[in-house]
Amino acid sequence: MPKIKNVSGAKKRFRRTATGKLVHQGAGKSHILTKKSRKRKRRLKRATVVGSANVKTLARCLPAG
Repeated sequence: MPKIKNVSGAKKRFRRTATGKLVHQGAGKSHILTKKSRKRKRRLKRATVVGSANVKTLARCLPAG
């Protein structure tokens, strides 16, 4: 039986934590930063946990991991 491949787009955007949760980098940190508050930009640095509605879909995209 052949190996199940990962979706290469998902490989680049999501990763698993040690406990198995999926995390991703939030949007909105690339440009137009002058109007965003310091606090908001600081929060955007951190990776966020993927929402429960998308976990099942992403688990199928990243089977080997």
